[in-house]
Amino acid sequence: MDDMDYKEAYEQEHLKCADLAGRIADLEAKNEELEWKLNRIKKNPLWKASKPARNCVHWVIRQRDRLKNCGGPRGVLHKLDYKKREREAMKQFGTESFPDKEQAESERNTVFPHMVKISILVPLWNNRREFQIEMLDSVMNQTYGNWELCLADGSDEEHSYIGDICREYAAKADGRIVYRHLEKNDGISGNTNACLAMATGEYIGLLDQDDILHPSVLFEYVKAINEQGADYLYCDETTFKSGDINHMLTMHFKPDYAPDNLRANNYICHFSVFKRTLLDGNELFRTKYDGSQDHDMILRLTDNAKKIVHVPRLMYYWRSHAGSVASGIDAKPYAIEAAKGAVAEHLRKHGYEHFKIESTRAFETIFRIRYQIIGTPKISIVIANKDHADDLRRCITSIVEKSTYDNYEIVIVENNSTTKEIRDYYSELLGFDYDTALAECLASAEENKTVCEGENSDLGVITAEAEGLAGFKVKLVIFKGTFNYSAVNNLGVKYASGEYILLLNNDTEVITVNWMEELLMYAQREDVGAAGAKLYYGDKTIQHAGVVIGLGAHRTAGHTHYKQHRQNLGYMGRLCYAQNVTAVTGACLLVKKSLYESVGGLDEGFAISLNDVDFCLKLREKGLLNVFTPFAELYHYESVSRGLDDNGEKAERYNRESALFREKWKKQLEAGDPYYNPNFSLDRSDFSLKIQQ
Repeated sequence: MDDMDYKEAYEQEHLKCADLAGRIADLEAKNEELEWKLNRIKKNPLWKASKPARNCVHWVIRQRDRLKNCGGPRGVLHKLDYKKREREAMKQFGTESFPDKEQAESERNTVFPHMVKISILVPLWNNRREFQIEMLDSVMNQTYGNWELCLADGSDEEHSYIGDICREYAAKADGRIVYRHLEKNDGISGNTNACLAMATGEYIGLLDQDDILHPSVLFEYVKAINEQGADYLYCDETTFKSGDINHMLTMHFKPDYAPDNLRANNYICHFSVFKRTLLDGNELFRTKYDGSQDHDMILRLTDNAKKIVHVPRLMYYWRSHAGSVASGIDAKPYAIEAAKGAVAEHLRKHGYEHFKIESTRAFETIFRIRYQIIGTPKISIVIANKDHADDLRRCITSIVEKSTYDNYEIVIVENNSTTKEIRDYYSELLGFDYDTALAECLASAEENKTVCEGENSDLGVITAEAEGLAGFKVKLVIFKGTFNYSAVNNLGVKYASGEYILLLNNDTEVITVNWMEELLMYAQREDVGAAGAKLYYGDKTIQHAGVVIGLGAHRTAGHTHYKQHRQNLGYMGRLCYAQNVTAVTGACLLVKKSLYESVGGLDEGFAISLNDVDFCLKLREKGLLNVFTPFAELYHYESVSRGLDDNGEKAERYNRESALFREKWKKQLEAGDPYYNPNFSLDRSDFSLKIQQ
């Protein structure tokens, strides 16, 4: 490139920056004007006097929107059914799940090869008498006996009964309860560190002073330590109120270890038990992160752990009462900034810079993390197409008009279209007559056999590319064989020049202007395979928010949160943050081209269905994470192009491909999806719990 080229490129970039700065300035001016108008309205006496009437109107609107968001009367019935199933399921997770006398005796008499000692740390401060007794009883009643309870008490004189209770229990615990009254209260972090100084166990467990343990939790953990070599363990948990663990408020059934989930949301939380050596000489809790000291600790220790094990049983009961975090983050507002600080330090430790951490609408401590995009790598958007000019036009127009990322090309893989409308649209995109170009390419192909590929005469490959009239790079690849979604996309990828491949259905439409950036910030990471978007049907209900293997009637794979409204927060806020999933849909999937090729692309044995799930599983076999982000949004007018698999021939084909998938991934299906708790039903996509018969 000579000096003139550099100068021209510089001027083009300068013009882009100037245009962007102008748009930002216009938006800021408009925002300032609207804010001034809003303040003028709020100060108006009539506005203030009409507040009661407005409240009534807003209440009616909220009820209408709730009905609409549920999907109308039918959706309300679905929600009521979900709540009914949840209440029914609660019965099996409270005291009903406690071991009976015979089972408890069997657990007490079990001798493991390694009878590890677990020191349970409980920082005390002005606890209520009944809470203190119930917590102590839950430890004393453990069916596994090699535990140590370390109590560091920072209570004031008015609560001296805490010490009396602890000494009373220590007297009947055969030396397993160690109590110390502190000279001053050092907060959760300081008091817990004091507990750690008293501990002699090989493993450390963390228990809050007002919470309750399931009688078998230590037994299950020691079993996992012996069988799996676990050095960090956690279980499912629930909040409860009114002093009755059967009166559950929110049951949290967690995924297995998922680093992206953990960065965005401290989903691990309770009951954390870990090998003491993971501390590596560092503090357990750091006072600078008080309020979110557990999130900081979990991020640090899971980084050090070699084997993190999730015990998928509800075994921790988190009491909700005034002043506890379980009753709401407003009880401890400083926890929000502490959590952001802990996540920021963790990200910097992993080499990330210039990231941004923001609270989401789900909860103040559930975060949206924006990673810096390194450079401006080229993205090849591969779109398979047959006829349907209107759908393709809508898709491409939305890409061109709405996308803020501009270093991309569009690779259309044409497959046996017949309509004049699509030929005309191809001509419009290419900037020259498609029929003429096709005839020339065919003539060239006959003269030069290197243009064609494959021994099968009905499979021809002809390419044509040009700067489209819209100013973006468009490339047309001709696939003349029988439709095979995998083969069509593999051919498109072969002729793609981008560093990244974005598989995109022709029946999609961009919603989020920075959708490519949102996907790229994950796909560029060394530990990530595929990144996928959140897709909606035309009625703004969810079509895709991550794929779970084993879900659905065929027990192959299914989409979670299916047909939920766009504004739904998702199970435990999971529609509000980027997270690890087993698979994402090929309707919008971004991956490095090098990775695509290294796993052999899409398996052409899956001609129509499950090829994307199979592809993501191949990436996972390489030790890579797949990420779903709700911040890249598109409409997906699913099956407009090829139709639903509802007739006999298509249903039979789907059955064949399902059988192939189940055989190929038998081991993974038997193990279950690591990001979908086994307590959830595989017959429903709404995180409904299994009902034990």
